Amino acid sequence: MERVLGIGGYFMRAADPAALTAWYRDCLGLDADEIGLWRQEAGPTVFAPFESDTDYFGSPTQQTMLNFRVRDLEAMLAQLRAKGADVAEETQDLPDVGRFGWVTDPEGNRIELWQPA
Repeated sequence: MERVLGIGGYFMRAADPAALTAWYRDCLGLDADEIGLWRQEAGPTVFAPFESDTDYFGSPTQQTMLNFRVRDLEAMLAQLRAKGADVAEETQDLPDVGRFGWVTDPEGNRIELWQPA
């Protein structure tokens, strides 16, 4: 049986694509090239459908949520706050899974940050 090999891309609509690209580069260090190619580090990726009425993604109109793996959650959250990003105050710790924090990008998309255990 054929199977997928990994995530090939993540595409989103934006009112200002250039500004949103710059935000992801400047705030999260996502250094994609001019065509959007980003070479991420190897590591686990979670694929998990949620109930349709979940409030975990923030706004009920947000249908998906991007999750980025980070090395140091506290350092990343501090970096985002220093850049004036909309960072949620709460974090979550799950034994044997890791630590989680959230930021909302300038277009209103809630993003999860995950420091694996």
